[in-house]
Amino acid sequence: MTGLSARVIADLVAEIGPVWQARQEARRQQRPRRRTAGAGAGAKYKLVFVDRLLATLVHLRHATTHDVLAAWFRVDRSTITRAINEIRPLLADRGCSIESGVRLRTIAGVVAYLDHTRLTGLMDATEIRVRRPTVKRAGRHQFISGKSRQNAMKALVTSDARGRVLFSGASCRGSTADITQARQAGVTDWLDHTLGVEMLTDAGYQGLDAPTLGQVITPTPTHQKKRLERMPGIAELRDRQRKSHARRRVRVEHTIAHVKNWRSLTRHLGRRDTLDDTVRAVAGLLSDHQHTQPIRQSVAALPAGTTM
Repeated sequence: MTGLSARVIADLVAEIGPVWQARQEARRQQRPRRRTAGAGAGAKYKLVFVDRLLATLVHLRHATTHDVLAAWFRVDRSTITRAINEIRPLLADRGCSIESGVRLRTIAGVVAYLDHTRLTGLMDATEIRVRRPTVKRAGRHQFISGKSRQNAMKALVTSDARGRVLFSGASCRGSTADITQARQAGVTDWLDHTLGVEMLTDAGYQGLDAPTLGQVITPTPTHQKKRLERMPGIAELRDRQRKSHARRRVRVEHTIAHVKNWRSLTRHLGRRDTLDDTVRAVAGLLSDHQHTQPIRQSVAALPAGTTM
């Protein structure tokens, strides 16, 4: 039902269980006591932590409604809603796994990791359909995407050359341009502190190459047909350059497709302010799954001179 192996779920229980228990204890300590110590047993949780975790995973994977989950676990709908609101932020705070015990949680961590390992990074944005804001909401039109003409929000996705997700998040409104989202996420600010990072993007990020000293690599721009007619061979050269760039960058498109396999991100039906937690939680779970499954390395991702 979750698409995750038993090993990944067992690791989640061991990792998140103590954190969840500590937060529950802290919440009970902060609550003002209305009875003397020992008077009354208090309300009991009808769902143990493992069931709460499984309900959240099924909800993220299949976008199952809270009513259906409540019927499955034989509890009230409000219990499922409270469980998901408790577990989802814990999953989001885990970040993306890159190796045993090391996780990336921010754009700054991604840039530092790429600078340390000298690996090529891939960056792109994906749109997620959301509910239409109410009529009385100010700035309602800002959620309309100029590309799909639908109410959407954008999430920034970065991966390595093998397609392993490194970061997903920095959600913004659907009308925001890709280059603006990257600047607001701090990509250019953190690239100022490095010189050896190579980040492949699409044409939506043209204009970031100069501020980042060429670290953000965009495809070769197209030119007018009449202008190319006066330069024999230039059109063929530009086409080869763009195709070579697309072959190297296609892995991030595959990563986005794997992220969108989680139905909660195909169309987000919940509150818009919880979308960023959902995106980061799915990215972390996907990275765990990728590290338990072997990924076939394509010829385009191999270093120059490597033979197979």
